[in-house]
Amino acid sequence: MKVLVVEDDRKVAGFIEQGLKEEGYVVDVAPDGDEATMLAHVYEYDVVLLDVMLPKKNGFQVAQELRREGRSTPILMLTSRDAVEDIVRGLDAGADDYLTKPFRFEELLARLRALHRRGGAERLEVLRYGPFELDRLRHQAAIDGKRLDLTAKEFQLFEFFMLHPEEVVRRTTLLEKVWDMHFDPESNVVDVHVGNLRRKLLKYVSDPRIETVRGVGFCLRHAAATAARGAPR
Repeated sequence: MKVLVVEDDRKVAGFIEQGLKEEGYVVDVAPDGDEATMLAHVYEYDVVLLDVMLPKKNGFQVAQELRREGRSTPILMLTSRDAVEDIVRGLDAGADDYLTKPFRFEELLARLRALHRRGGAERLEVLRYGPFELDRLRHQAAIDGKRLDLTAKEFQLFEFFMLHPEEVVRRTTLLEKVWDMHFDPESNVVDVHVGNLRRKLLKYVSDPRIETVRGVGFCLRHAAATAARGAPR
């Protein structure tokens, strides 16, 4: 899941960013309303965590602008205010949920998961391809019913391949979607994690075939799944 955290308090933003990254999320941070709207225009996010009291544009204005442009990304408003009128104003501005500070991090994670589940009718909670199954809500992956022991980043990588089976996925796309936009594109981190994922898959099946497409990226194929879909002639 890719999250935009909009928070001008560096301590609070750092706490949220570190906690979410430890849970395997990809996180961008914006310190003011202008940068928040700029990032939301350029990148796709699964959820926006939006503080109300911000420099340049407040959270209400940011939410209204995103909704006016037709962006349906779920918005969770974070604020120290707990007055009923502020909650109503935030929801009227386009927020999907509201969380007052201070909050427990476990509650923030639960709200994020709930918003992500409601984030789109097309979202599939369980992905299946050949012998592979990936439960996105329970954060579990399996092959022929045998559970895979994946790190948070390996799970995100496998999830992206499962969303795009038999498609060539560029390294730059993986860097943006699975890591974050600031990651060094010259790094070999993608190849290292793909290699680790391949080795884990090979413990259970002989044909996981995360193929390397030289100079471009990778492609997830499985012989049985490809045959079931109908191989091109």
